[in-house]
Amino acid sequence: MSDRKSWSIAGQLFALQVMVVTLLVVSGAAGAFLLARRDARTAAVLQVGAVAETMARSPAVADALRTSDPTAVLQPYAEATRRATGTDFIVVMAPDRTRYTHRTTALIGQKFAGSVDAALAGGVVVEEFRGSLGDSVRTVVPIRAADGRIVGLVSVGITTKAINDSLLRQIPVVAAATAVAMLLAGAGSWLLSRRLRRQTRGLGPAEITRMYEYYDAVLHSVREGLLVIDRDGRVALINDEGRRLLGVPENADTDGPAADLGLPREAADLIASRRATVDEPVLAGDRVLVASQRETRFEGRVVGTVLTLRDHTELRELTGELDSVRGLTAALQAQAHEAANRLHTVLTMVELGRPDDAIELATAELALAQQLTDQVMGAVGEPALAALLLGKSAQAGERGVELTVVKESRITGERLPSRDLLTVVGNLVDNALEAVALAAPPRRVRVLVRQEEDEVLVRVSDTGPGLTPEQAAAAFRRGWSTKPGEGRGVGLSLVRQVADRYGGSYAITAGPDGRGAVLTVRLPVPS
Repeated sequence: MSDRKSWSIAGQLFALQVMVVTLLVVSGAAGAFLLARRDARTAAVLQVGAVAETMARSPAVADALRTSDPTAVLQPYAEATRRATGTDFIVVMAPDRTRYTHRTTALIGQKFAGSVDAALAGGVVVEEFRGSLGDSVRTVVPIRAADGRIVGLVSVGITTKAINDSLLRQIPVVAAATAVAMLLAGAGSWLLSRRLRRQTRGLGPAEITRMYEYYDAVLHSVREGLLVIDRDGRVALINDEGRRLLGVPENADTDGPAADLGLPREAADLIASRRATVDEPVLAGDRVLVASQRETRFEGRVVGTVLTLRDHTELRELTGELDSVRGLTAALQAQAHEAANRLHTVLTMVELGRPDDAIELATAELALAQQLTDQVMGAVGEPALAALLLGKSAQAGERGVELTVVKESRITGERLPSRDLLTVVGNLVDNALEAVALAAPPRRVRVLVRQEEDEVLVRVSDTGPGLTPEQAAAAFRRGWSTKPGEGRGVGLSLVRQVADRYGGSYAITAGPDGRGAVLTVRLPVPS
């Protein structure tokens, strides 16, 4: 792609930082040079002023001016003072500007060039002037006799070239400091750019923008829920489907800890455990979710966990119905097998010439079957539920279990979907049949399905080994079972799911004589 040739964010930031740092350092160096130049001129003015005042106040200078040859006395003194103080010239002159001393001896006796009027008036002259030695900073101070009269003038100066030379001698130090500052700033910018490049994977602004737009569109359109948790247990990301499946309101604060979102218990426990899992069933309210969770790593360190969720509610409900239908089919097959055995017996007795005995056997079997059918159909007005109970009764008979639908059972099925009734009753009866299969005779299962004023009561009791209080508390949890093997612990969790959807209750208690277990489910229904 052509965008790949554009500068990355890290590269742009590095270039910008280098430009800014260079501008700041160069500006700082220029400012420092100007300040140093001003300070050097100020220092020169103070220096020449101090030397001039010292010479003007010297009694030897005033006494020499009264001699017939002041130059003979003052020239050696002035030159010695000049060399000692580092100034460029010291000129002692008469009030009429005639020089008595000068660095250039040829100029002695000539007129001083420069302003002296303020000095002759008793003041001090400070000026920059182009004289015989070039441009200079100079001070002119009056020399007074003991009686206060002005008997001469002294001018001390430093050339501008000397001031500039002193500044030039400082340039290597300033340049070195500037270079060090630029190197440090450049190194810091490079390290920051390198870290940013690593974090942004060398992507440019357009690429990051396009990636954000694509990822945002994907996250909000996928049919799977996605929840990302950082190392501190805080929610880093949750998409729309994740909110829907976990029941997180749109206005909920998703920037805080995951524990504060009010997630379903099983989902919250899975997130808190941080354990890796694949396609683990999780109950979330009235939904059955399939969850997969794993840790995410960056450069070898754990940065968080990613939880993906898929809604398998309808599939689980269809699976429950299919299990019920399969059970019903197996029961019908058992009935057909038993009926075939009885029919062969009747036919054989007829062939043996014992029709009366054949009629008696057929009538007795028919009466027994009709009695069970009348009992179930009279109590249960829901056809699908009645067929289920008849099939379970035949299946129980094949297993040597006595299944009884108690006479207090009364239900029409008009106020509760048959699918939910089949799920609850079928799974409770299957659980009871499996329980009594492990117990000693007599093996009995009693079923009560009764429609009351504002609820449907389903109670199934058995004469199996029963459950301890700890087992009873965990029995409705998905995956829990007293029997080993994969795929166990599903039936009662489906019963719990139906009860939770209706806002009902479920419980397990011991049998009346301390034997077996009684499973009771109450499903509130509208009047």
